[in-house]
Amino acid sequence: MAGIAPEPIPDQVRRLLEPVLARDGYELVEVEWVRGGGRWTLRLFVDKPGGFGIDDCQAVSTLADPILDVADVIEPAYDLEVSSPGLERPLRKPADFERFSGQRARLKTFGPVAGTAPGSPGRKHWTGTLRGFKDGAVEVDVDGVLHRVPHDQIAKANLEYDFEADLRRKD
Repeated sequence: MAGIAPEPIPDQVRRLLEPVLARDGYELVEVEWVRGGGRWTLRLFVDKPGGFGIDDCQAVSTLADPILDVADVIEPAYDLEVSSPGLERPLRKPADFERFSGQRARLKTFGPVAGTAPGSPGRKHWTGTLRGFKDGAVEVDVDGVLHRVPHDQIAKANLEYDFEADLRRKD
């Protein structure tokens, strides 16, 4: 008889840390569990209103470390890294797509999604301006055509920083 697979480490870490970090004004954006160079690394990408700096990295690390030690959900030795999600921040939750409405984003689905816009063929990639989240779908304007991408079909979504537009604003 097959047993129930254990909850993936990133999900366990998110469940443990998200409420504690939220209480202190932080948002846990993403959790990565990766192996490289023979070592495991747990990466926490964290944000807060007004920006996330080096002092915040230290504060979150100091807060997270004892919680992870006591919960003992990670068996092998690992390095803990805490950082900002960066300019091309991941988008996961419906609230993310609402919050960043009006900004450019890239979306990729698990497989081709047909009919995201009237008459459109199936596709897996969209780059355009977010228009929000409605009825379980992310709305993204690609070259003047509004596409509705089912949230449960999105494999990856990130903001897309427009360096050229930023340079034009500075001129």
